[in-house]
Amino acid sequence: MNRKNKTFGVIGLGRFGYHVARTLAQGGAEVIACDVDEEKVREVSEYVSLAYVLDATDAKALKESGIANVDTAVVSIGENIEASILIVVQLKELGVKEVVAKAITPLHGKVLEKLGVDRVVYPEKEMAIRVAHSLLVGEFIEEIPIGEKHSLFELKAFDFMLGKTLRELDVRRRFGVSVLAIKRGENLIVNPMGDEKILPGDILLVLGTTEQLSTMASQ
Repeated sequence: MNRKNKTFGVIGLGRFGYHVARTLAQGGAEVIACDVDEEKVREVSEYVSLAYVLDATDAKALKESGIANVDTAVVSIGENIEASILIVVQLKELGVKEVVAKAITPLHGKVLEKLGVDRVVYPEKEMAIRVAHSLLVGEFIEEIPIGEKHSLFELKAFDFMLGKTLRELDVRRRFGVSVLAIKRGENLIVNPMGDEKILPGDILLVLGTTEQLSTMASQ
């Protein structure tokens, strides 16, 4: 399904919930956002389709908001564990197709998983890991995890690469990573050939592990 046709509900508009709601809306999705804090609702209202001041632990209010009809509901009330659990239970009872919930402790996350949450996220842990990765890989720009160990890394070409072809660099044999694409200005070179030379300013899309990228960065 096209993301623009999907509908999302975001419950809890702290920093995490606010940015999730705003980013989804800016991506063209229909978003229903709610929080008990009127100021937080006002701040996000200019971006989302609908914004409500309501107590999401109130099943009737939750149903009347329309969140029961969304494709995916995001529960970002992590600090109040009891409320988080109650809201997840109610969303499941309302028949929401997919529920994503923020957790603040491993135990909280396990409870949410037992309740049938489709995806549990640990924002602080995930951000800490990404920051650590960015420190390990100096030219790191972005990371997209695609498995337990592997990620897609977007990074600036390292100095030792400049002026050399991919064949000369032989990064797959030397480091175990694969260069999937090269962004050069406005141009994107997908699945570059071995004779493609790395130029100053090139941005690489690389598949590998943090350890492999760290080894490559140390060259």
